[in-house]
Amino acid sequence: MFTGLVETVGRIAEIRNEPPGRRFQIEASSICEGVQIGDSIAINGCCLTVIEIDGSILGFEAGSETLSRTNLGQLKQDSPVNLERSLAVGDRLGGHYVTGHVDSLATLRERREDPPWAHLFFSVPENLASQIASKGSVAVDGVSLTVVDAGKDFFSVALIPHTLDQTTLGNLAVGDHVNLETDVLAKYVQRSMESLRPESLPPEATN
Repeated sequence: MFTGLVETVGRIAEIRNEPPGRRFQIEASSICEGVQIGDSIAINGCCLTVIEIDGSILGFEAGSETLSRTNLGQLKQDSPVNLERSLAVGDRLGGHYVTGHVDSLATLRERREDPPWAHLFFSVPENLASQIASKGSVAVDGVSLTVVDAGKDFFSVALIPHTLDQTTLGNLAVGDHVNLETDVLAKYVQRSMESLRPESLPPEATN
């Protein structure tokens, strides 16, 4: 479990093809203290397990499913990545509950500069749009954000200077893909509502 508050921006030091997946070596100097083999770290919002520690370099493995459903498969050497260690019991929760399970890729379709702020508009699959609400929470590349507007196939956010400077979102360009995780509470609410539809109930319950 994570909060969506990025601790640092790391860099891809090396990518090794290890079919059917890949191994990522990530320079993560500022968060390496206390990290142990087996710990969970969110990389662009995707929860991966630390399998190797070499000084300030952390090693991770990602399978074919992760590579195809997240933007980790698009990373190259020297690509920047948002990093966050998992939430510890008793920590302050400054963002929102983020599981590290990416729902889908979203695409930046418009960027409006309002210096020093920026307004970003993302296209989102329609099946996930119902889980995104204005003033609700969403995780974009692992960054906890408050939704400004939400439509049937898009949502928008307003990024403050700190977020633009301290995460990878500041360098996003139109057409870039980001990892999207909707609010876990919205998922359960939607599932509960679906289970109450007449077509989902047994015949005896609708008589």
